[in-house]
Amino acid sequence: MVQSEGLMEKRESKDLKGQKYGRKPKKISSDEIVFGIRAVIEAIKAGREIDKLLIQKGINNELMSELFKEVKHYGVPYAKVPLEKLNRVTRKNHQGAIAFLSSIQYASLDNIVTECYMKGGSPFVLVLDRITDVRNFGAIARTAECAGVDAIVVPARESSRIGPDAMKTSAGALNHIPICRADDLKEAVDYLQGSGMMVVAATEKTDTQVYDVDLGGPLAIIMGSEENGVSKELLEMASERAKLPMHGKVASLNVSVAAGAFIFEALRQRALAE
Repeated sequence: MVQSEGLMEKRESKDLKGQKYGRKPKKISSDEIVFGIRAVIEAIKAGREIDKLLIQKGINNELMSELFKEVKHYGVPYAKVPLEKLNRVTRKNHQGAIAFLSSIQYASLDNIVTECYMKGGSPFVLVLDRITDVRNFGAIARTAECAGVDAIVVPARESSRIGPDAMKTSAGALNHIPICRADDLKEAVDYLQGSGMMVVAATEKTDTQVYDVDLGGPLAIIMGSEENGVSKELLEMASERAKLPMHGKVASLNVSVAAGAFIFEALRQRALAE
């Protein structure tokens, strides 16, 4: 019997890569990860929210097959990685499987939109396309919650992990604003449009300024990563594309700042529409 099986990490682990290059090691607390194949399987079956699952490349055995069966059944996002990456998370016997636990319970987008309409409201949803920086994510969540946004939609993959760092950066907002995780953002956007919501993509690839777009009704705003912006597929699906006017020499904004500008312009218009 493997000693680590069924156990959570009991002490903080050191990021070996950080030590190698002289950076301060990143610490992972005991409530953030579960490791060991059987332990991860049981966490999934118990309904624990898992932000991401790291699985060692090249492992093929009966227990790993059972893990993959549960991963596919429950739609758990995972990535196959080298052994070295797993060892940087914990030195203990992880058996090639480490799950990062979420600090929140994810919400149903359908339930939120439906409930908003049933109460006579006008749904306001923020869609975050591949925003992986935890500080940007936390800042956006804080702004969205302050503005009364009904929900934030994130992809199951290529998104910031919602752990203690995100919770801290959001100043606790992630305890209050619903977060919806979508296996496919295109399907989520299609659902929002089918629910009567205007979908506005924030992008520099347009001549239309955000102030010239009607944001007063049921609305979803898509914000993309700073590196790549909103994906081509989502841009093509959007009802409108809009940008913020730039008059300085640095023609770009941090995504959390840009999101705040879009959100509060929508809030201004929605107040006028009441």
